[in-house]
Amino acid sequence: MRVRYAPSPTGYLHIGGARTALFNWLFARHHGGAFILRIEDTDQKRYKPDALDDILSMLRWLGLDWDEGPEVGGPYGPYFQLQRAEIYRRYAQQLVDQGDAYYCFCTPERLAALRAEQGRQHLPIGYDRHCRSLDPRESAARAQRGEAHVIRFKMPLEGQTTLHDLVRGDITWDNALQEDFVILKSDGLPTYHLANVVDDTLMRISHIMRADEWIPSAPKHLQMYRAFGWEPPLYAHLPIILDPSGKGKMSKRKQAERQPWDQATLVRDFKAEGYLPEALVNFLALLGWAWDDRTELFSREELIARFDIQGIKPSPAAMNYEKLEWMNGVYIRRLTPEDLAGRLQPFFEEAGHPVDRGTLLKLVPLIQERIHTLREAVEMTAFFFAASVAPDPAQLVGKDMTVEASLDALVRARAVLAEIEPFEAEPMEAALRALAEQLGLKAGQLFGILRVAVTGQTVAPPLFGTLAALGREKTLRRLDEAEARLAQLAEART
Repeated sequence: MRVRYAPSPTGYLHIGGARTALFNWLFARHHGGAFILRIEDTDQKRYKPDALDDILSMLRWLGLDWDEGPEVGGPYGPYFQLQRAEIYRRYAQQLVDQGDAYYCFCTPERLAALRAEQGRQHLPIGYDRHCRSLDPRESAARAQRGEAHVIRFKMPLEGQTTLHDLVRGDITWDNALQEDFVILKSDGLPTYHLANVVDDTLMRISHIMRADEWIPSAPKHLQMYRAFGWEPPLYAHLPIILDPSGKGKMSKRKQAERQPWDQATLVRDFKAEGYLPEALVNFLALLGWAWDDRTELFSREELIARFDIQGIKPSPAAMNYEKLEWMNGVYIRRLTPEDLAGRLQPFFEEAGHPVDRGTLLKLVPLIQERIHTLREAVEMTAFFFAASVAPDPAQLVGKDMTVEASLDALVRARAVLAEIEPFEAEPMEAALRALAEQLGLKAGQLFGILRVAVTGQTVAPPLFGTLAALGREKTLRRLDEAEARLAQLAEART
């Protein structure tokens, strides 16, 4: 079993491309085969210099290691198509020499006029085989003299081409409706069609698992395999990924065009938002594949053991961000505190909060059960790093309490916390519950005042763990600031 993922470095790794890479990787690992990474970089007009680095680094972040390809090498390289240009020219010439392809000298102007005329007459848009009937010797002479040309493949004018797709069954096309497509461009570089057929053969690819948008290219490729006398690989076309509405394809939108639900479409976006690679891999595996109708959580080892083509569904799969967020939260809660602290550290540092491992280990128990992404941890604990939280005085008034009663409760709680030993969650909770009883308050009333005083928020991580993490000095300072604000409110009301 030899499969390949063949991205073009014209953009960053998209979630759809990552799903294709994952399915190929899982298939190879399940069968003990090889996963090949091949870079299709012949489209130099759209080439993006930093796209290759992004593709390689994001595949590695997802844990999708390749057995052959860039930075790894292998027996069938080079693995960059631009470095294989002479190979493609040789095979294109072979097709010309054996009468399965021909030189086409049609200018861009003629082709544009042809398309315009076909449009006016409501005819199918496509090449009219104008140069197919040229004398081969005359065509070769013109090409030899340097006249601008491309090489087109001769599609059969009769019969049908049938693809047996491992996901969708048989798909059949009438050959007469297929145009004679370009296999070698005027700059001497191959089109996708020629490069893929040649590379997949020379690299001994056994199965092609690719997005279903490439289904229309299948009859072209199968006819080229026939012309070369090669046995084609087995094909499995993967279902399209729809946006959350289920109505449109997940697109590579520009930032300004994105909808609120698709802020993350690139793998780098998900990484930056704080999704775990193992959670994203689990989620992507279920976009078009299923083991059964119940199981949703799989370890990487379980996915490898269970994945096969039979579980791939032909119907489209909708992107469900809510499910991904839930799944990421599950994976976060499974981490050890030490592991989670290590993963959180870069997010805190990026936010301008350089924090040592010891401090992070104090914060982790407060947030691990509450966050769904690593970035949420920074937002949830922003109060911890602030010089002052400046709470709204009105929020310092306890539920069903007066300003004066709230101020008295705050002062009494500060006195308790100033003396408590050790300054840890359990003794603090016991002492403050006793204080609430003395004051004739519900514990929630007192705790609500303290929560706003030390965090500036009505909703925050568990109170006593928060106080312990803040430490006595910072806690007392914030209680003093809150007391001053509440005193000003009381004075203003008298």
